[in-house]
Amino acid sequence: GTNWGWFAYDSGTNLVHYGSGNPAPWNETMRPGDNKWTMTIWGRDLNTGEAKFGYQKTPHDEWDYAGINFMMLSEQKDKDGKLRKLLTHPDRNGIVYMLDRTDGTLVSADKIDDTVNVFKKVDLKSGLPVRDPEYGTRMDHLAKDICPSAMGYHNQGLDSYDPNKELFFLGVNHICMDWEPFMLP
Repeated sequence: GTNWGWFAYDSGTNLVHYGSGNPAPWNETMRPGDNKWTMTIWGRDLNTGEAKFGYQKTPHDEWDYAGINFMMLSEQKDKDGKLRKLLTHPDRNGIVYMLDRTDGTLVSADKIDDTVNVFKKVDLKSGLPVRDPEYGTRMDHLAKDICPSAMGYHNQGLDSYDPNKELFFLGVNHICMDWEPFMLP
């Protein structure tokens, strides 16, 4: 999964944050497994290039969501009132991820809205999305109304964070798709 999107630099940690894209080929039956390190949020040391953390959002991405969207850096208070350095990433897969940007710990993973149906939720303990098999793209299944579409609920646009209002601003698409698999000779 290559990067063809946005980078964010944190001068306090000397980490550069970015996302890696989807695995290939798109036909998910041709690439078994998690396709590790695709669809991943990375934190790398700017001087050495060493990966300090990698969090894979969509193991075995079968919808072409890619994972390169904008990485928003902010400092916010956690539930205990402690100021925390955070990375917020609204992904094409319909989930808004928040990580501790110093070590990659998953803080939250929430659906952009209730129409996201490819995942039932993200398990915060394991960090893994819980798929709904009805919206999978396997060869023996015609999936209808997959939400979001391959375009994603949030694509490549820039986002922003207002620290005074403590609000994030982002553009959202509401486009779903049908997936009809077929074999080519």
